[in-house]
Amino acid sequence: MEEINMYLDEAREMMGKALGHLKSELAKIRAGKASPSMLDSVMVEYYGTPTPLSQTASVTTPDARTIFIKPWEKKLITDIERAIMNSDLGLNPQNDGEQVIINIPMLTEERRIQLVKQARAEGEHAKVSIRNIRKDTNDGLKQLQKDGMAEDDIKRAEDKVQQLTDEHTKKVDEILDRKEQDIMTV
Repeated sequence: MEEINMYLDEAREMMGKALGHLKSELAKIRAGKASPSMLDSVMVEYYGTPTPLSQTASVTTPDARTIFIKPWEKKLITDIERAIMNSDLGLNPQNDGEQVIINIPMLTEERRIQLVKQARAEGEHAKVSIRNIRKDTNDGLKQLQKDGMAEDDIKRAEDKVQQLTDEHTKKVDEILDRKEQDIMTV
């Protein structure tokens, strides 16, 4: 019975990680509002080493349409600009000699629909991960049954795995619904 609980705990943990990954991927999809987290994936060349932007500058959002990036060292301004332009964020940075300024354009309806599709694709990846975790867990449970574990115990455990899968899939849908509303809100 202890082995079964071990499989269930591992499945719960892995499904939770799939949800966490989904949330971090959705945070990168901008919904038209400026947010420092939009730049989390940007890596700046800092003394020859790719370094996260947040470790080379302070990133602030004075309003919903603007991001200010104030580097710790002035000589990094051009490197930060280049890193943002080379990222796939579609942002156009400018600098005033002291800091990098990014104006977030209003999203067009077409772009909003694209972003919703992108969010749904991320949600589908999360669901596939959850289903793969279910499959791997059930395979492990079947192996326990072959090794002599009672069939009734295995059946109950498989039902719990399915229940976990359903719960996590529902959470994915809820997260996607919130993100879709966020993107489509003008």
